[in-house]
Amino acid sequence: MSMLFTGGTVVTMDPARGDLPRGDVLISGTEIIAVGPDLRAHPAARDATVIDTTGRIVAPGFVDTHRHAWQAQMRRTVPDVGDLGEYLSTTLAGVAPLYTPDDMYVGTRLAALTALDAGITTMLDFSHNSRSAAHSDAALRGLASTGLRGVHASMGPHFGSWDRQWPADLARLRATLPGDGLITLQLAALATDIVGPDLVYGPSLAAVARDLDLAVSIDAVFGRPSSDAILAWEKQGLLGPGLMLIHATGLTPDAWRAISGTGTTISLAPGSDTQIGLETAIPAIDEALAVGVRPGLSIDVEVALASDMFTQMRVLLAIQRMRNVTRPSARITTRDVLGFATVDGAHAIGLGAVTGALTPGRQADLIVVDAEAINTMPLNDPIGTLVLGADPRNITTVLVAGRTLKSDGHLLDVDLGLLRRDVTASRDTIRAALPTP
Repeated sequence: MSMLFTGGTVVTMDPARGDLPRGDVLISGTEIIAVGPDLRAHPAARDATVIDTTGRIVAPGFVDTHRHAWQAQMRRTVPDVGDLGEYLSTTLAGVAPLYTPDDMYVGTRLAALTALDAGITTMLDFSHNSRSAAHSDAALRGLASTGLRGVHASMGPHFGSWDRQWPADLARLRATLPGDGLITLQLAALATDIVGPDLVYGPSLAAVARDLDLAVSIDAVFGRPSSDAILAWEKQGLLGPGLMLIHATGLTPDAWRAISGTGTTISLAPGSDTQIGLETAIPAIDEALAVGVRPGLSIDVEVALASDMFTQMRVLLAIQRMRNVTRPSARITTRDVLGFATVDGAHAIGLGAVTGALTPGRQADLIVVDAEAINTMPLNDPIGTLVLGADPRNITTVLVAGRTLKSDGHLLDVDLGLLRRDVTASRDTIRAALPTP
C-alpha cells in the first residue's frame, strides 16, 4: 500500500534535504520512498492513497529514549515528590512489589498509547520491574499491542521478592520478540550500587549483552559515584556504541572526557532532573555537546512528571538559555531540541538507521500536526511551531512503519472505555494492597 502526503510543510530533520515549505512525502509499505516538492508524477504515487496536508506540518515522530512505562496507571501519585529517595521509597519499594503481570501489561500499554497520542512513535521502555518471566512477557505484550516502535530494556527490580530470572531470561525474551521488527530488546542496568550489586553495569553484565548482541541502557547516572564508574568502564573497555547513559547529571569533567569520542550515547531527562532534583538538577546539555554528543530526550517517570515530548523540549530549551546568561556557552536552538527529540534520540537508542528523520529508506514513522489550530496559527516558522506552539491535541495523524495509528485526532482501534476500566481497576487493586499510612 502506498500513501502520498501532499501539500504540507515538511520538516525532514535530514540535513541533506532540509525543510520544504510545501512538499510531499511518499510511503510504500513500511518505508519512506521519496520526499520532495511535488511527487504526484512519481511512479509509486499512481495508486497511492492521497492525504492532503495543506495547512499542516509533516515531521518525524518523536523518540522517547527512556520511560518506565509499567508505572503509567500510577500517574501523578507523587506529583510533589521531594527527591530521588522519596521516589524510590514510594514507587519502587512501595508500589512495584505489588504489581502482577496483568498490571505490567496495563501500565505499559497505557504508556505506549499515550506516547502515540502525543506523537511519540518510538519509546524505550526501561522495564525495571521484571519480577518474573511472566512480568516481562506482559510488558512486551503491552508494547506490541499498540503498534508503537518499542525497545524493551529489561532489568530486575530494585526492591522486594522476585524470581532472579534476570539476566538469564534475556535469551528467552530475545527469541520471543514479534517477527515484524517493531519491538527490540536491550539490557538495562544501573550505574552504581544503589540497591545491590546484581543490577550494576560492569564486566559481567557487559558480557551478557555482548553474548546476546544487545545494546545496554544504564539508568541513574549521577554525580561522583557514576563518574568513577565511567572511568572504570573506560579502563575495562566497556564504553562505546551500543551503550546509553541516562541522566548523566553532575558528572565530572574527567568522566565527560572518557565518554568523548567513544560512541557512547546520552539520554537527558529535563523534567525529572529539574523537578525531582537529581544531583545538580541541571540537565547536562552543555556538557554533552561540549564532547560532541547530541543527546536524546526522556519522559522518565509519569508518577511525578508530564507524559509528552513537547514539555521536555521546552524545559531543556529554557534551562539551557537560562544557564547561558551566567555561564556563557553556545545557545541551543529550537531546531537543536527538535533534533534531540527525533533524529538524535533515534541514534541514542541504536535506531538511527531506522527512524528519526523523513529520509527515503527509513521506516515511515511520522506525524502530521495541525498548523491552523487556535494555538498554532498562523504558520510562520515550522520548527518554532513544533517546539514552542504545538501540543498533543494538534497531532492529527501518527504513522509507525507505514501503519496509521492515529487519524483525525483520534487513536484508531482503541476502546477508551475498556482501557479506562482496565487502568482504573489495576490502580485500585494496587492502592488497596498498600499498607495504611
